[in-house]
Amino acid sequence: MNQSIRTPRDTPDPAHLRRTLGCFATGVAVITTVDGAGTPCGVTVNSFNSVSLDPPLILWSLARSSRSLPVFHVAKGFTVNILASDQAALCKLFASREEDRFSSIDWHKDGLGQPVLTGALATLSCHKWAVHDGGDHEIFIGQVIEAEHHDRTPLGYCKGALGPLMIG
Repeated sequence: MNQSIRTPRDTPDPAHLRRTLGCFATGVAVITTVDGAGTPCGVTVNSFNSVSLDPPLILWSLARSSRSLPVFHVAKGFTVNILASDQAALCKLFASREEDRFSSIDWHKDGLGQPVLTGALATLSCHKWAVHDGGDHEIFIGQVIEAEHHDRTPLGYCKGALGPLMIG
């Protein structure tokens, strides 16, 4: 039997790995917070996951290259806004380099003072629990303080495309 043993230098190139990982369909969320002056900040992510029910913990990750990383480092908390299928424009807005992302959209503050995007499929308002090294990303863990959800179709992301995430 001829078996090939892979060494670390044989790992896939980043572009190939990105395309391969893109085959995993995910939901899409916008993570929001406020900076020290109370100015809202938000980023689009598809790296969101539940961690624990007791205590209630979730996680998401942010690229070290993100201009928003310093804001999330000092923030005491954040809100996960899970997007509905009709919110692809919000996904694109918060993934863009546009500076003032909140001036043209409807939003309000939750009980923790964090921005909540109007019409989101679900929201989880969190206190920051921990931040961990994740290679070229940082992994944020939040303790859920408030949770809200609505009966709507989620926005999905797969193979570089956005669309309704069909269930059932």
